[in-house]
Amino acid sequence: MKSLALSLLILLSGTVLFAQTTGSVSGTVKTSDGSPAEFVNVLLEGTSKGTVADSRGRFKIGNLAPGSYTLVVSFIGLETQQQVIEITAGQNNEVNFSLKENSSELQEVVISGTRDSYKADRTSSSLRLSSSLLETPQNIQVVTGEVLKDQQIISMSDGLIRNVSGVVRSEHWGDMYANLSARGSQLQAFRNGFNIVNSYWGPLTEDMAFVDHVEFVKGPAGFMLASGDPAGLFNVVTKKPTGQTKGEAAVTMGSWGLFRTTLDLDGKLESSGKLLYRLNLAAQNKNSFRPNEYNDRYVVAPVISYQVDEKTKLTLEYDYQRANMSDVGSFYLFAKNRYAEFDRDATSLPAGLPGTVINDHAVYLNLQHQLADSWKLTAQAARFIYNMEGSSMWPTIFNDDGTYIRTVGIWDANSKMSLGQIFVNGDVTTGKIRHRVLGGIDIGRKAYMADWSQGHNLDSLTHPFDPVNPDLGVPRAGYPKFDRETPLEERAQITGGLYDTRYTSAYLQDELGFLDNKIRLTLALRYTDISIVTYGGAPQTSEHVTPRLGLSVTLTPTLSGYALYDQAFLPQNPLGVPGDEVKPITGDNREIGFKKNWGGGWSTTLSAFSILKNDELTANTLTSDRNDMIGIGQKRAQGIEFDLRGTVVRGLNAIFNYSYMNSKVTKGTPGFTEKGDVVPGFAKQTFNTWLTYKLQGGALRGFGASVGYTFLGDRATYYTAAPDPSKNLEDYYKLDAGLSWEKDRLKFTVNVFNVLDAYLYSGSYENWVTQADGETPSPVYSYQAEAPRNVRCSIAYSF
Repeated sequence: MKSLALSLLILLSGTVLFAQTTGSVSGTVKTSDGSPAEFVNVLLEGTSKGTVADSRGRFKIGNLAPGSYTLVVSFIGLETQQQVIEITAGQNNEVNFSLKENSSELQEVVISGTRDSYKADRTSSSLRLSSSLLETPQNIQVVTGEVLKDQQIISMSDGLIRNVSGVVRSEHWGDMYANLSARGSQLQAFRNGFNIVNSYWGPLTEDMAFVDHVEFVKGPAGFMLASGDPAGLFNVVTKKPTGQTKGEAAVTMGSWGLFRTTLDLDGKLESSGKLLYRLNLAAQNKNSFRPNEYNDRYVVAPVISYQVDEKTKLTLEYDYQRANMSDVGSFYLFAKNRYAEFDRDATSLPAGLPGTVINDHAVYLNLQHQLADSWKLTAQAARFIYNMEGSSMWPTIFNDDGTYIRTVGIWDANSKMSLGQIFVNGDVTTGKIRHRVLGGIDIGRKAYMADWSQGHNLDSLTHPFDPVNPDLGVPRAGYPKFDRETPLEERAQITGGLYDTRYTSAYLQDELGFLDNKIRLTLALRYTDISIVTYGGAPQTSEHVTPRLGLSVTLTPTLSGYALYDQAFLPQNPLGVPGDEVKPITGDNREIGFKKNWGGGWSTTLSAFSILKNDELTANTLTSDRNDMIGIGQKRAQGIEFDLRGTVVRGLNAIFNYSYMNSKVTKGTPGFTEKGDVVPGFAKQTFNTWLTYKLQGGALRGFGASVGYTFLGDRATYYTAAPDPSKNLEDYYKLDAGLSWEKDRLKFTVNVFNVLDAYLYSGSYENWVTQADGETPSPVYSYQAEAPRNVRCSIAYSF
């Protein structure tokens, strides 16, 4: 770690010495009434260099060779402006622009939809990368806010994955947590650049009311992951103040009693624009197509930012989510003969069973400081607190005639995470080589405790539950009465539900640009030191150094090719037998691909990958304990991915993606997996499309129509080493469609999901249930049915 820190200091000091060979240009874009003009494009004509004005209207382009340039300022729907500038070595040229429009007129342009886009050119600053997506040697896909609105996505687990190739959900768990997977493994969940995974169950899926966009990074990402799965990550980026005074109120109604209201307020707390705020509120009542199920959500998310001076900005954010849900096991159906054996609205959930309450708190403090023209420091800290009081319902005895005993188990949990980051971005030139430098330190502590020890049978051996003729009234054995007087930590200690993870990580990355930055070579190292305590036992410590090597080549101004080698390192908190040695996951990723921007309005990415992963834990299907874990051994996921997104022609926004993946065990675990076994929980082929066309003129201007399609082929079950792994799932087909109308500040959207009313489900064939003797396995089909045809209508008003 000391060596990495010394290397960082040497690199920073050395590159600064050579910074005087180039110059830069910076300035401010304002409207005619003196307000900052955000989102305006600033480009150097005839080059690939450019940027976008920030919330203060500020822009800067660095590392420019001395000479004459034409600086162009443009925005869709506004008149383009340009100025000729001279760049001198070692100096910054300050240039300011004033648009003819005032702030309200500019806001009208934004609200009218001319900025509507399914395509992003860059990631958020929380991903730490300063390169554009076209120049980054990795498959990164961004689901923009406009996509979220058009598809009426209200949470992370609500159809979002259709927008990214190869991403699937294995076990759905309603709207409790997303559990997204790709490239053969579960994706790490990030929020604003923080890894917020603290157990397999979590985090609580984000409500879209406070989400700006979502970034998907495929494969290992040493620039982000102090420790992380080689499959990749998704980063939820929350809404921040923009400096414009605006707002939006929306109401959404839908099938099965869905009623949802949201409010988004954005503006200034004082006239100079230094102190800004953003406030998002949401309240939702939502029932289900199954009886007795409900999922109510509430959100409060205020943000305050303060521009201390020209170089320093502070942002304080708080996100609060509350979920009131029915029992989290009620989504499952259990059948003796086949998948989809019962009607889609079948359930085993009795009326009146106490539900689950979750309170999720997150606090962030972010400091951004411009050290010099080409150097920026970011420091941020976060505190996450998650409390859950609830239960999960499963069968514990399954009879040959298909009847079973419903058992409700307590599930009380508490998660606390304290995370910190500090990193530096630099952009300098040494001779003819450009350096995009990234270096920093991550530290964190994650503590999780849970009580799963208490259970209550709702039925008896003489009167089991019959799914063919279900009795959903008061159970014969009554409702459970769990001990919640004893403190959770004490209950968790007794049952082994205590986990603690601490880590420190340092990394250093340099992207070297050759031939006027047409060839970019990325060299990076990350050192991670981790301590894990499971079941309250002795700490297990490990340390690891992971390298990263990337190459990106600009073939034309709009086409690039890339190759990547990266490694991953991830600790594990198992549920297995106390005292087991738990090895961290290690793995590597090899990836090649091509990226293309087509006319600036849409883009495509084609990639091929191979990921090797060692020592991953999964549910042990050889025992009747669902909480027991066992190692798979070694597995490899290989495949290709294609993504298209953006405005193909004026008015037509498109998302199209396809993935083919083959994931198999390469080294088995004796008695559990064998070489060649298929890795569970994934589809070999995924195909998604979403098209939205909005009329641009005439009497029907503002009218739009959408259609979306999803196909999952060759689906594997949830778990490996099932009693009969040949019992995989049928192919999955889903069609959605919608209409919209937009005029001035009002927008109306209606979508019909599962238009063909197909019986959609996912599941597994499992053997953790026994017969009444408690020893004889009684394999069952366990599956979750998705909603039949349903409708959502939204009305949004911008002001």
